[in-house]
Order: sequence, then C-alpha cells, then structure tokens
Amino acid sequence: MTQTTPQICLRSATQTDIPVLFRLIKALADYEKLTHAVTGNEVLLQEHLFGSRPYAEAVLAEYGGEAAGFALFFYNYSTFLTRPGIYLEDLFVLPGYRRQGIGKALLTYLAQRAMAEGCGRLEWSVLDWNEPAICFYNRIGADVLPDWRICRVTGDALINLANPGGDTLDS
Repeated sequence: MTQTTPQICLRSATQTDIPVLFRLIKALADYEKLTHAVTGNEVLLQEHLFGSRPYAEAVLAEYGGEAAGFALFFYNYSTFLTRPGIYLEDLFVLPGYRRQGIGKALLTYLAQRAMAEGCGRLEWSVLDWNEPAICFYNRIGADVLPDWRICRVTGDALINLANPGGDTLDS
C-alpha cells in the first residue's frame, strides 16, 4: 500500500530501508531526550520487521524523495470490541519536515488500513510533556485518555516476573 501526493510518498518499509529507519528511530529518541534508552540495533530491527516471525511493520514517509519520517506499528486485540486493532508504537517526522502534512498522512494511512482490515481502533501513546503532539492529535479527532496509564515491565523486573522461583511481586 503506497500513498503519494506531489511531495509526500508513503510506502511500506523494505529490508533496504533498515539503516534509514534506525537513523529515524535514533532521531526520535534524541527528540524525546531518550537516547540512553536506545539499546537495540539494525540487526534486531531487521529481524523483527522482516524475519521468520515479524512482530511489527513500518511505513516510511518521504518528502521530495528524502526520508522525512516513519510510523512503526503492530496489531493488538480488543476483548471488549472482539476485534483487532492497530497500535502505533512510534510516529516521527524530522523537525525540518514538520507542518508539511506528513504526520497526518501517516495517521490517515494507518486509519485507512485499520478500516480496510476490519480493525476496531487505532491507538497510541503520547508523552505528557509533548504539547505540540497532543494538540495535533486533538485536532485530528483523537481522544487523549486522561484516566489510563501505561504499565511496563522491563529489564530486571521482567526477569524477576518471568522467574517463578525467584523474587516476585508477591514475596
């Protein structure tokens, strides 16, 4: 599925796009002041997007032939709707390409894909300090849910939770 305007081209990422996608991921981390959190690499990204069991998909946005942004997403499931959904893990447009309609084009692409595939929703998270993104999401009709919080288990906590013989939350 490819969408284009005179300047914007959206297309599914290919294996040859891995270096570009990883540079965009690092630019996102830099924007969010989370460069220390990028512990992955291009090899893992390629395996997880294009390996024997893909875990996610990516859409690359090009503006005037140059990589300008991306969306990385995967499918989830709503037990209440009893329908699949699309979870947008990351959406990022390089600062020099913002206000060109790229972010909206990426979200429109994902919304169209969700509708075509019978999904019940498209959802994502936004950092509470990212006021420009929150305003943008509100303008396009997204609800920023104030009563939901993300729970995350990672690192040692994930190891401990997965180890029933070791220390657990119940101990």
